[in-house]
Amino acid sequence: MSDDTQGYAVPATSAVPSEDAGSSLRVTVLGGTGFLGRPICRALADQGHAVVAVARQPKDLGPGVAVRALDLAAADVDEITDVLRELDPDVVINAAGGMWGLTDAQMLAVNVTLVERLIEAAGRLPRRVRVVQLGSVHEYGLVPVDTSMPEDLPAAPVMPYGEFKLRCTTAVAEADRRGLVDGVTLRVGNVIGAGQPGHSLLGVVVGKLRDAERAGERARLELAPLGSRRDFVGLSDVVAAVLLATTRPQVAGHVINIGRGVAASARDMVQLLIDVSGVPTDLVEAERPGPAETTWQRLDVGLAAELLGWSPSDDLHTEMKQLWEHAGAEVPA
Repeated sequence: MSDDTQGYAVPATSAVPSEDAGSSLRVTVLGGTGFLGRPICRALADQGHAVVAVARQPKDLGPGVAVRALDLAAADVDEITDVLRELDPDVVINAAGGMWGLTDAQMLAVNVTLVERLIEAAGRLPRRVRVVQLGSVHEYGLVPVDTSMPEDLPAAPVMPYGEFKLRCTTAVAEADRRGLVDGVTLRVGNVIGAGQPGHSLLGVVVGKLRDAERAGERARLELAPLGSRRDFVGLSDVVAAVLLATTRPQVAGHVINIGRGVAASARDMVQLLIDVSGVPTDLVEAERPGPAETTWQRLDVGLAAELLGWSPSDDLHTEMKQLWEHAGAEVPA
């Protein structure tokens, strides 16, 4: 055994999936009941794949999706190995993790520690599985205004979440190089869609708008400055990219950006949500002390077109409408 594989049994065969759209795969989705995981599971099931969602709190995800209870943040390598051996997946999609409302220690556990344990567990399996890791635009940090972020841009995260996600990306790439997994990371922009996390900017806004609507009052939103320009992408576009990444053999070993390739202001996104809601609203932004600064993120998505045959839509209105409607459906009558 070489130094690169010390401590691991490198699988002798590969479970690299075929591009044949008619073939059914066994797919395990970690974090399968969450914001990203739930629609990924549904889309996979609708395509005829055998899907198991793994999550701390089981939820009904509809026909064709089984749910396995496991606290991924607390599970050790042996527990994850046992689950993977039992499920025998062709593909593992890691949609677990998170940042909103979590401490640094919690972010470390649900992002880095989970991925490290997943890789070790996968390395114990008799065949190599495809691992699709959902990364983040925040791995790059910030760039000068009017520039884009290609995948070969040196990553310089400016927040702990970005640092943790970068460590995950690095771990998956190294595991792919060593033959432990057939790994790909999708670096995803700021996602907009149904089930938006409540601690996120749009999650907070939609909650306040719904509160005002139920009270029959005019909403008042007092927010931090909204001048930052970021790459916002629709949830349905992200799901489509993930599905393509499960079956394209040429993506192994790559990091691939998934965004719209557009830097839009947070103000525009909040205003779009207000417009979709139809709730009369006063929007007040806090004054930024000192000179105004614009933070900028815009992904270069050319590689996604080349390797996945994927391109983003430009319809954030539909995604925002679904966000609004989903928030209303969650409120008990």
